[in-house]
Amino acid sequence: MITLYHGSNVAIDKIDLSKGLRDKDFGRGFYLTDIRLQAEEMARRRVRIAGFGEPVVTTFAFDDALLKDSNCLKVKIFPDKPCAEWAEFVYFNRHSSETGYSHLYDIVVGPVADDGVAFQLARYHEGIIDIDKLTQELTFRTLNRQYLFGTERAIAELKKI
Repeated sequence: MITLYHGSNVAIDKIDLSKGLRDKDFGRGFYLTDIRLQAEEMARRRVRIAGFGEPVVTTFAFDDALLKDSNCLKVKIFPDKPCAEWAEFVYFNRHSSETGYSHLYDIVVGPVADDGVAFQLARYHEGIIDIDKLTQELTFRTLNRQYLFGTERAIAELKKI
């Protein structure tokens, strides 16, 4: 079992996937982290962006053995360091409202695309750099990990603590 955290400006009693925004790193869904401090920072950020509420961190237990059980959930796990496959996946998800891109994973695990990554993705989008240069620019970045739970099937495996 692992502990996962979700930072928000409101308490989460029931997860509603329809409230997830499009054009996020791994697509629409419910995002969590295994780093409590990261969730606390996200909660404060959500309060600033929304302009209301209080920072709230909701804690969940999850059986991480399910990440390796291909019979139960469709899971994509990226390395902790950015790579070309991760960069393209984030790029396509962040532009899904333009392209209609979506994936079929229940859970996606990988690095968070921070502002520095967003800058490089914008350069890639504008044709200033190619995928090889994008990957090279991201090689030495250390990014926190995030978990996307993108389906009801995946959400059912989260146990609120």
